[in-house]
Amino acid sequence: MENVQKIREQLPEAAKDLKLNLSNVLEQGSLTESQRWAIALATAIATRHAGLIGAVAADAAGKLTPEVLDDAKAAAALMGMNNVYYRFKHFMNRDEYEAAPARLRMQRIAKPASNKIDFELFCLAVSAVTGCEMCVNAHEKVVREGGMSVENVIDAVRIAATIHGVANALMIPA
Repeated sequence: MENVQKIREQLPEAAKDLKLNLSNVLEQGSLTESQRWAIALATAIATRHAGLIGAVAADAAGKLTPEVLDDAKAAAALMGMNNVYYRFKHFMNRDEYEAAPARLRMQRIAKPASNKIDFELFCLAVSAVTGCEMCVNAHEKVVREGGMSVENVIDAVRIAATIHGVANALMIPA
């Protein structure tokens, strides 16, 4: 966690709670180490903060298989598209938009490189960061039906929330 530690040291005093939370969410909880780091990477990508992405990616590389690493990146990329599209449909709340087919390629959701339920969990976490209610609900349903607990979901979103907060805190002017 060497690179994430350097990020923690950059956080201003106003983000003292985030310093503690960042270590806690990445080191403990109901999720496996691989799940925690993949969620951290996917959500860091969703924040678009280059320094945070680089630090998390560097530390995650040694903790993730190539397939899980690729799935974390794919979840961030795919949800970058889906969250915009499905938020729009939800915001519009009109039958003609709801009935319209997406016509967007989403094959990776059906065939992740690693584990389907973990990939859905990564997608759920990214969707929480970007605020897509439809996507959060859809991915939560899949992971819960796939055997994940409420505690697992909460831990995933706790990581997402902390990573998002860290990205915001890094933007606070000195």
